Amino acid sequence: MRVQVSVVVPCYRCSETIERAVASIAQQTLPPEEVFLIEDCSDDEGKTLDSLYYLQTKYQAEITLNIIALEVNGGPSVARNAGWEAATAPYIAFLDADDAWHPRKLEIQLAWMEAHPEAAMTGTQSQVINRLQDVPELPEVYGVKEVKFTHMLAVNMLLTRSVIIRSSVPHRFLAGRRYGEDYLLWVSTIADGNRAFLLEVPLSYSFKRDFGVAGLSSQLWLMHLGVLDTYRRLYQAGHISGAMRILLCAYSFLKFIRLRALSS
Repeated sequence: MRVQVSVVVPCYRCSETIERAVASIAQQTLPPEEVFLIEDCSDDEGKTLDSLYYLQTKYQAEITLNIIALEVNGGPSVARNAGWEAATAPYIAFLDADDAWHPRKLEIQLAWMEAHPEAAMTGTQSQVINRLQDVPELPEVYGVKEVKFTHMLAVNMLLTRSVIIRSSVPHRFLAGRRYGEDYLLWVSTIADGNRAFLLEVPLSYSFKRDFGVAGLSSQLWLMHLGVLDTYRRLYQAGHISGAMRILLCAYSFLKFIRLRALSS
C-alpha cells in the first residue's frame, strides 16, 4: 500500500549523501506514491546525476523514483517548485538530500492530516543523529500544536525536512531565493489564512547542526538578510505593521549575533 504523497528532493552536488536520504524514503512503512529527485544542474562532472540513476535502479522495487534534470542551476526554490509542478498526489513532502526520515514518518503524518482536513500543512520535530540506524524510539503519545502566524514571526517552527503540505495550496517557493525560501513560503501560507500544525514527535533528522558547519546553513548573514526580506514582503502585503516590522528586524539581528557567537 502506498500513501498519496509526492516527495520532492532537490539534488545539488549530493552524490555522497543522497543514497541515505533515498533509503529513508524507501524504508517507509507506507511508501509514497512517487518521488521526484530534482538534479539542479550540479557542477560535479555528472557525479550527482549518475548517483540518481543508480538509485533509480537500486530502489525500483520499493519506490517510484523520477529524475528531473534542470538545465540551469536555480537553487532549492526552483528545484522544489519543479517537483511540485510535476507531482500528481494531493500531498507534497519535502526532504533535502542530506537529511532523512523516521520509517513511520509518512504513516503517522499523513494519517493525522487525513483525520484533520483543516490542516493545510504540518511539520514534525527534528533531531540530529549520527547514522540512519540511530533513529530514536517514538513515544506512544505525542502532542500537536497549531502553528500560529505570530509564532512564525518569532521563529520558524516548520523545518523543511519535516513538512507535508497539501498540493492545492497556491503558494510556491520564491524563484531565485536561496536563503530562507522555506520560511517565506510557510509564513506567507499561514498569513493568508491556511492553518498549520506541528506534530511534537521526532520524525525527521539531520546529520549536522543547522549552524556552524559548512554549507548553506553556515551562511548566517545571508540567512539573516533572507529573514529581513520576508518581513519586508509581509509588510508590503499588509500582514504586519511598520512598527512590527522594525521590532522583528531588531529581534532578528539579535538572533543573528547570538547564532554567530554559538557557531564560532
